Amino acid sequence: MSLRQNTRRLIRRGLLAFLALQVAAVASLMGADRARRFVRGHHAASLKPAPSRSHTIDDGTTATTYTYGETLFEDMLAAIEGATTRILLESYIIKGDEMGHRFRAALIAASQRGVDVHVIYDGFANLVVRPSFYRLPAPIQVLKYPVWGPGWQFFNPRRYGRDHRKILVVDDTAAFVGGYNIGSLYATQWRDTHLRVEGPAVWDLENAFIDFWNIQKPAHQAELGPITEARWEPQIRAHRNLPRQLMYPIRGMYLEAIDRAHHTIDITAAYFIPDRDILAALLAAAQRGVRVRILLPLVSNHVVTDWLSRGFYGRLLRGGIEIHRYKDHMVHAKTATIDGEWTTIGTANIDRLSLQGNYEINLEILDQGLAQGMYEAFTDDLSKADRLDLHEWEARRLVSRVYEAILRPLGPLL
Repeated sequence: MSLRQNTRRLIRRGLLAFLALQVAAVASLMGADRARRFVRGHHAASLKPAPSRSHTIDDGTTATTYTYGETLFEDMLAAIEGATTRILLESYIIKGDEMGHRFRAALIAASQRGVDVHVIYDGFANLVVRPSFYRLPAPIQVLKYPVWGPGWQFFNPRRYGRDHRKILVVDDTAAFVGGYNIGSLYATQWRDTHLRVEGPAVWDLENAFIDFWNIQKPAHQAELGPITEARWEPQIRAHRNLPRQLMYPIRGMYLEAIDRAHHTIDITAAYFIPDRDILAALLAAAQRGVRVRILLPLVSNHVVTDWLSRGFYGRLLRGGIEIHRYKDHMVHAKTATIDGEWTTIGTANIDRLSLQGNYEINLEILDQGLAQGMYEAFTDDLSKADRLDLHEWEARRLVSRVYEAILRPLGPLL
């Protein structure tokens, strides 16, 4: 056997061995996490209820922020129950539990009184939900975003992104967007952020739903049209990732905002796996004197993502960026506030799946009053989090370093 053949064989064996090591690492982490969830599931405590905060923006839009799911869901249900013309509901996850059934019943009741109801959900995210849950009676129209595209779409990378958006539009009066999926767990045990808008900004979310529906709907279903009048609103802009068109403006929105920062950048991220450009932009901001703070869950619902995120901690801490880890509950919010003027609230995480893969939507808002409210919410969250310092991080166990090194190559996939 030639030297070249021996070399190839050794390389192939090495790669297979490393892949097996990665699989073993992932399996062990998931096993430990499942055991932790089983134990914690019997002692899970609810979050302390938090009131919603309303603020009127100069363009006439009323913006209400929610950081407690039960309050949000009650207001969403009240909006559905008060609908007179049309309801557009899109959610990545709608659990078939008590809360999910409340929404289902409210949608059916609205349809029975003559309201036009359209529902979109992601097929992959809801594989564990009984299909009968989504069989809503006519004339309600339901669109399931498929697990795989038909035919040769399996080989089309533009179809790999999930529909990760969460939107509710009621008539032309109110629209909701943010990180909350629909389910009883999210009502009291997850820390998330959602936004309700009333006024001119409703059109942006209505239009986002309509465009997705008209592109994805079966041929026999009628196209949707707007009932809200479009206006130019420079203070509020909706940024939508559209994998089918290879358009990912949310990433660009973050990069532009970070580059403009002068004083503060406060980011809350459920899953934080920044790409090279976002990481460089945050480090550059810290270097020029911007105070950069990132709030993450101490333990999220995706243990592998946690460990991939840990691979960035050293560079962030050495670059002067603060890392705060929320204790006791899952933080699922996708928000940022910069310089007390700029805010984004939406569905996109800071990772490849959200910024260069999924259908996502974030609102970008230029308003000091809203930014102040978000700053206060962030400050309150910090009181429930532990700040990670560089000395503590560098003193972590060797086994942790080994896991981080093994899993690091998976980062670009997630």
